Amino acid sequence: MARAIWNGVVLAESADVVNVDGYTYFPRADVQWSYLTPSDHRSVCGWKGEASYYTIDVDGTSNPAAAWEYVNPKPAAAAVQGRISFWRGVQIEH
Repeated sequence: MARAIWNGVVLAESADVVNVDGYTYFPRADVQWSYLTPSDHRSVCGWKGEASYYTIDVDGTSNPAAAWEYVNPKPAAAAVQGRISFWRGVQIEH
């Protein structure tokens, strides 16, 4: 079971995770969406495609663009389709 934790709150928890490029991707269904707000931030990975980001808000503290997903990943990155990953201080426990 893997968990994503930030500011004392479990943001995602799942036994069905995928590890790509050193990041753990959780199924969308296992994410606590009440803590995530869509961000305008975007980035592009040459082999995965365009990433959309979310800001994490916990107890009045924000962590901008600390979660992301590839909504329409390139074929080589199909494993991350429908999954969310975290960074910027979000602790991942395995």
